[in-house]
Amino acid sequence: MLYHIYEAQRSLMEPFADFAQAAAKLYSNPLTLFGQNPLAQRASAAYELVYRLWKDYEKPQFDIKTVEVDGIDVVIHEGVELDKPFCELRRFKRFSDDPGTLAKLKSQPAVLVVAPLSGHYATLLRDTVRSLLADHKVYITDWKNARTVPLEKGEFHLDDYVNYVQDFIRHLQGTYGNCHVISVCQPTVPVLAAVSLMASRGEVTPLTMTMMGGPIDARKSPTAVNNLAMNKSFEWFENNVIYRVPTSFPGAGRRVYPGFLQHTGFVAMNPDRHLSSHYDYFKHLVAGDDDKAEGHRQFYDEYNAVLDMDADYYLETVRTVFQEFALVNGTWDVISEDGELERVKPHDITTTAHLTIEGELDDISGAGQTEAAHELCYNVPKSRQKHIEVEGAGHYGIFSGRKWREIVYPEVRAFIARFNDGAVVPTAQRTAPAKVSARKKAVEPAA
Repeated sequence: MLYHIYEAQRSLMEPFADFAQAAAKLYSNPLTLFGQNPLAQRASAAYELVYRLWKDYEKPQFDIKTVEVDGIDVVIHEGVELDKPFCELRRFKRFSDDPGTLAKLKSQPAVLVVAPLSGHYATLLRDTVRSLLADHKVYITDWKNARTVPLEKGEFHLDDYVNYVQDFIRHLQGTYGNCHVISVCQPTVPVLAAVSLMASRGEVTPLTMTMMGGPIDARKSPTAVNNLAMNKSFEWFENNVIYRVPTSFPGAGRRVYPGFLQHTGFVAMNPDRHLSSHYDYFKHLVAGDDDKAEGHRQFYDEYNAVLDMDADYYLETVRTVFQEFALVNGTWDVISEDGELERVKPHDITTTAHLTIEGELDDISGAGQTEAAHELCYNVPKSRQKHIEVEGAGHYGIFSGRKWREIVYPEVRAFIARFNDGAVVPTAQRTAPAKVSARKKAVEPAA
């Protein structure tokens, strides 16, 4: 019922948000009578702030048109490589008509970026993707909003997430021989499970796994997020945060953890910071500081855009990762696409090199949680393992922003190049250190 009330309220506020947007433009236009008012700038700023607080935030776009490779602009074409009921495998294909650049692009390694399914869209990793595109063939998991998935498409469980990742890895292996996998935050756990199961079956595993800021072992340095999941019962989550999608959406009737509840939780973690940010935005508008105001818009366009998560997947993640600690306790069983029950055994991984990255100030995944992957994958030679703690970086800083671009990405790029058989390593780098099925029975392209 709460979901229906929220949607009714949102529909009611929509015309007021449109009015606030129109009023903001009216007061900001000096050619109008309103714009000539001595307080016009303040009025415009106030209406703009109201508009952004009330508006409905749609799914953002990656909007990566070009990247620079050795001083040459390479055109990016974004498309869907594979389309599954709850996820699209999105590819960023690179084009160039420069023969030297084209040859270089074709020789670069393929990377699968597994984005979080934990409230925000995959576009949260836009900065990650943009950096990677200069040196890699890039694919990313673009998880769908569960409220847009009709009930006839079936259920989605944590096991399905693991199976999806394996399918995507096999797809890249079939295309390029092998690939590298990068997981950010929540997917570090299912990605490690996916690769572990492939190793246990004797399948070829990815060349490298890079795990960034994820709850491999949530018992270590628990954060506020961890504590909530640990201290509330499974039944509490099922009774308090799970609702059915209203009839106005394609996924009507599906049980979900609604995005608006997740967003409320995000804001509640740091309410003072958000309040201060919105007030600063108002002051930037009044002062005519367009650059800072635009920075605020870009951040909150992404931060406020949230998706619904399928209830089965969400509840199973809470129980498996944060309550039973099944991965680190060696008790996690996953149902394969064939309906077989398989035990997740990370120690079966022997060849995949792995890099773990943590932020010193991460308030989502505490210190040591991601590094715990090394203890689990003890049959991987130490020479193929590496851990990095980024000084002064919070959770988002390890995959987005200046610290990502200047500190983290060079390490990731060098690690991938080091273990990419036959890869061409640029000089600068050489010196750098389906459970569902079981239940339901003109320019030349480069890379």
